[in-house]
Amino acid sequence: MRILLWHVHGSWTTAFVQGRHSYLVPVTADRGPDGLGRAATFDWPESVREVPPEELRDTGIDLLVLQRPHELELARRWLGRRPGVDVPTVYLEHNAPGGPVPDTRHPAADRPELTVVHVTHFNRLMWDCGSTPTAVIEHGIVDPGPLWTGRLKRAAVVVNEPLRRGRTTGTDLLPYFAGAAPLDVFGMRTEGVAERLGLPPERCRSRELVQDELHLALAERRVYLHPVRWTSLGLSLLEAMHLGMPVVALATTEVCEAVPPGAGVVSNRLEVLHDAVRGFLAEPDLARETGRAARAAALARYGLPRFLDDWDRLIKEVTR
Repeated sequence: MRILLWHVHGSWTTAFVQGRHSYLVPVTADRGPDGLGRAATFDWPESVREVPPEELRDTGIDLLVLQRPHELELARRWLGRRPGVDVPTVYLEHNAPGGPVPDTRHPAADRPELTVVHVTHFNRLMWDCGSTPTAVIEHGIVDPGPLWTGRLKRAAVVVNEPLRRGRTTGTDLLPYFAGAAPLDVFGMRTEGVAERLGLPPERCRSRELVQDELHLALAERRVYLHPVRWTSLGLSLLEAMHLGMPVVALATTEVCEAVPPGAGVVSNRLEVLHDAVRGFLAEPDLARETGRAARAAALARYGLPRFLDDWDRLIKEVTR
């Protein structure tokens, strides 16, 4: 099966391309957003091949995976084929809806020739897809291994662009949690977070690392903090659980499903989360046992074999 998809979400794609198919990713001379090609910082197998846009019309494609609204028109122009009509197509939705959430129409709504695939059940509940068929395939994670040591009495936070995204990612909550533990904020464009929030360097540091380095760095921190108010389901949270980290998280979107009792502390009461962070820092044995439970839960629900099997079943369904 030859599957065409754009390189949009590196972590998700890393799991998806571990399957048994051939994966085609568009590449342009400038390697811009519509032509990134193969990942430079993720480990992708040889089954992922770059294809220039001008070659796509003559390339056999068995399934098209769309991830952004403009790809509907982009695919039509580059392939000379109509998504869902001339080539089987799924629209993968990574995000929870924004705006007036209960009434937010999906860009692929009322397109019965497509299938919208959501990554969480919460997202499917919240998006209005009209008559378009929908499915849910929960995330799968390439297991980094039980690397947690927790040797550093610090809390790890992973968020991209925390200053731009502000309250969405809980950036405004970081000063409060910095009172419970020194914070290390990882992710893209995290520089200047401490200064903007008025936090001294010893209470808040920020770094941008590639995935392998990030996993090792996270595993050294005692606890993983997930202060995000509104997101689909952060892959970094699931990766932290795979590492064997105890997690402390807001009880928003799909988090309550992802973090079962015993795998961490989930609440919308900030004082409960504050005390949980302090507790894990003070009790390394509790952190270790909670992290083991988190890893077991993540492997059971978000393991790679289940993820790939779910996708194979859907692929057979939409391409038959």
